[in-house]
Amino acid sequence: MSTAPTEALSGGARAETTGSQEFTWQSADGLRLCGREWVPSQDDSRTDSDKVPVLCLAGLSRNSRDFNDIAAFLHSKNHRVIALDYRGRGKSDWDKDWRNYALPIEENDIALAIERLGLTRFAVLGTSRGGLHALAMSYRFSADRMAAVIFNDIGPHIEMRAIHRIAATLGRNMTSGSKEEVAQNLEHTIGHQFPAFTKPEWLKLAGQLASEQNDKVVMDYDPALAHQLASLDDAAPAPDLWPLYEKLSDRPVMVIHGEHSDLLSADTCKKMVDKHPNACLITIPGQGHAPVLWEAATHEAIAGFLAQL
Repeated sequence: MSTAPTEALSGGARAETTGSQEFTWQSADGLRLCGREWVPSQDDSRTDSDKVPVLCLAGLSRNSRDFNDIAAFLHSKNHRVIALDYRGRGKSDWDKDWRNYALPIEENDIALAIERLGLTRFAVLGTSRGGLHALAMSYRFSADRMAAVIFNDIGPHIEMRAIHRIAATLGRNMTSGSKEEVAQNLEHTIGHQFPAFTKPEWLKLAGQLASEQNDKVVMDYDPALAHQLASLDDAAPAPDLWPLYEKLSDRPVMVIHGEHSDLLSADTCKKMVDKHPNACLITIPGQGHAPVLWEAATHEAIAGFLAQL
């Protein structure tokens, strides 16, 4: 599977202008949360009621813009696609208490969005933290409701060196003078994981992570998120997430693995496939944590997986 820079760049613009609309919902504690939805036209002759909607859940400090390209492609295949901004990310309200940037509280926010959107059956595409949410959701939603999960560079075992890397940068360099400066910071930080990226691709990634505010370019998350990783204790045992993964054995699973990922190992990928009766794996060459989901081959693989539902 290869990267196609020209196609990837055009895809982002198309995603923002075709078939998508912003929506909001309210958390249990009163925050205004935002998402973006790509809705197939009711007049489209291709309308297929069996096309499963896709719920896209982003990484720790990321937002719904990460899914612009894949959402536009799946929308073109007549899927309904929804991408959420967690509290404190993207266009959602920031929380005054950083301790609420926690998986259980975010999971409740996600559940409220699912009800708000009337999703009676859906698949989850979870990048990094979004995949952890999918694991936890296995207890809340049966296979009849959450029909499948696509894990984008995340699994039941996480390499701690990647968490330390993320902790070292989270909440820092929040404001830059230009998108070019953001792109340079990204290349300096994770360039070794994306060795084939060119300047246009780093700029595109910068545009997903940051936006212009008051003549500055600001990362689109609350820097208080850093407190979540500030008290890492290497002596504490890592939580055993494999039982959550085993709860998904009654529904199809796809694992997307970045070739150079420092968070999801090849050994964990193999174990995920071996332990699941209906799991498939694709590895994205030349990319690390987390694959950007821009290239055509990745789009086709995801659409093919969903078509089996």
